[in-house]
Amino acid sequence: MCRDFSCFPSEGLMTPILENADVPAISPARLDARLVTGWRHFGSRFFRYNFSFHEGRLCGVLPLRVRLEDFSESKSQRRVLKRNADLETRFVPAVHCAAYDELFLRHKVRFTDNVPDSLRDFLSDVPAEIPCANVAVEAWLGSELLAVSFMDIGQEATSSVYAVFDPGHAGRSLGIYTILREIERARALGKSYHYLGFSYTVPSIYDYKKGFRGIEGYDWGNCWVPLPEGFEWSRQVEVSEGAV
Repeated sequence: MCRDFSCFPSEGLMTPILENADVPAISPARLDARLVTGWRHFGSRFFRYNFSFHEGRLCGVLPLRVRLEDFSESKSQRRVLKRNADLETRFVPAVHCAAYDELFLRHKVRFTDNVPDSLRDFLSDVPAEIPCANVAVEAWLGSELLAVSFMDIGQEATSSVYAVFDPGHAGRSLGIYTILREIERARALGKSYHYLGFSYTVPSIYDYKKGFRGIEGYDWGNCWVPLPEGFEWSRQVEVSEGAV
């Protein structure tokens, strides 16, 4: 097993990866094969890339997954579950509906950059089937929908696609709560891995994804690596004088 991220060298240049493909339909086994090599998708658009810019720095993009046999809840995650013990969780086929759209509009006010237009930026017109099987993980407080996330179902793995929650209930840590419920569902289905999308190799708003036991990062083109605590990688980009 690899023990470091050779794709992010301490010196020299990184080999860039930037790929995309339109895949209207994909089998569970082929979805697994995409996920294990760093791909993810919004609707039928599959993509993968290993670099990005965050707060002015060139940094690495790090696909994440949880090895489910190594997962157990941390103390803080158990507190999240206890805090939300009054919620009802429902697993239903993913759809487009007014309740999800209204929740999305409340959720999007959290963003100041790259603000998405709608859930259709992330889900196909028939999200339960295209490009693969997908379920919605709903969190209800009585008759009020507080959060919903969308989870792909592969042959040996599941994958988080997107999640929204009511920012008026931010103290509940609903993003972590829905991931915990997704992991619970994945284990009940007998899966080996649950993919969490991407994070960066520098501190960012995605760092909460790194706090799950059994977390692994993808060493691009090589293997999956247990994520070292505090791992960072970035490059300072210098623009030549006169460059446009």
